[in-house]
Amino acid sequence: MGIEIKVPTLGESVTEATVSRWLKAVGDHIGKDENLAELETDKVTLDVSSPVSGKVISLAVAEGETVLANAILAEIEEGAGQAPSAPTPAATPSASDAPAPVASPSVVASPPPAPRSSDAGSAAPLSPAVRRIVDENNLDPASITGTGKDGRLTKGDVLAAGTVPKVAPTPTAPLAPRSEDPREERVPMSRLRQVIARRLKEAQNTAAMLTTFNEVDMSAVMALRGEYKDSFEKRHGVKLGFMSFFVHAVIEALKDYPAVNAEIHGNDIIYKNYYNIGVAVGTPQGLVVPVLRDADSMSFAETEASINSYGEKARQGKLSMADMSDGTFTISNGGIYGSMLSTPILNPPQSGILGMHNIQKRAVVVSGKDGDQIVIKPMMYLALSYDHRIIDGREAVSFLVRVKQSLEDPRRLLIGL
Repeated sequence: MGIEIKVPTLGESVTEATVSRWLKAVGDHIGKDENLAELETDKVTLDVSSPVSGKVISLAVAEGETVLANAILAEIEEGAGQAPSAPTPAATPSASDAPAPVASPSVVASPPPAPRSSDAGSAAPLSPAVRRIVDENNLDPASITGTGKDGRLTKGDVLAAGTVPKVAPTPTAPLAPRSEDPREERVPMSRLRQVIARRLKEAQNTAAMLTTFNEVDMSAVMALRGEYKDSFEKRHGVKLGFMSFFVHAVIEALKDYPAVNAEIHGNDIIYKNYYNIGVAVGTPQGLVVPVLRDADSMSFAETEASINSYGEKARQGKLSMADMSDGTFTISNGGIYGSMLSTPILNPPQSGILGMHNIQKRAVVVSGKDGDQIVIKPMMYLALSYDHRIIDGREAVSFLVRVKQSLEDPRRLLIGL
């Protein structure tokens, strides 16, 4: 019997992951703390390392399969050498003669498949989503035929049983076959990309989403940043960027309009008296949103340092679940890619998201002692998408005006106005 390697704790609200890649095959030697596999969740990619040095004697699942938290991934015989020809009591002859292909792991420790019958619902473990539906509706899983892998019940099986109201749209017909073109490349969507697509669509289907716009004159922020950026970097070891101004301007606006920092939970509204600001970061794998916890207690330097640290971790794929949990409001900066205007999509269960855009010099009319004048100003469009179910239009517009005021006169942020 080898040492079991299990799926690590995946984080709050995350119950399953996909084995995206095995880094070792059956029969391979693995060192202590050496990576064995990569897991992909709906938020991050996790490395699974070996706690001991030894030989891989079995892999419980194949690449691309979904596993639950704490499930067995593999077994390792501690202290075994690198030579795959030396059989061990725990390994089968085929596993000792030649390494098993990565996509076809050993099933030494795997139980026989559950029968695809009417009692499959009780014989096979239920996923968290299926278990929740079964428990909430007092259903007998043994009375429902499972159509999933090894006879497991799927959410569709439970919904199709006729005892639970269907909350999802009727499944569409299978995709019609399409001809292949040698100039095209077909690749499977990563788990992260699939979940991004699902969550964005759920946000559109669930929330009464609306977007309101305003524009802000960035002259004061740019002047302040230009005056102090060198001394700021020298003292704090981090560059003074625009994002810290926006984070603190948003926090002041959230204090005045708490509904924008709230969420709907059933028939209740949960008002959050803390400010965990998510900052959307684009990576080669997709969009992730690390969270600045208790951002209202951070200085500008701490805000900039945290954003830079998260950005570097995101690019390296090293963000943890804790880094992206418990956000109350999100800021997305499409301006770094040149976007002039967009309508950001909510990050459920949050009720608001602010979109920043490109700063462009434009001719604007300003009023002064000498009357109206046309001057050139560095302007930025702001977009606030919000859940109209709990945020009224007046609140949304007023929130955005409050952000605009703080940015056009950043001294207000220093004295809490």
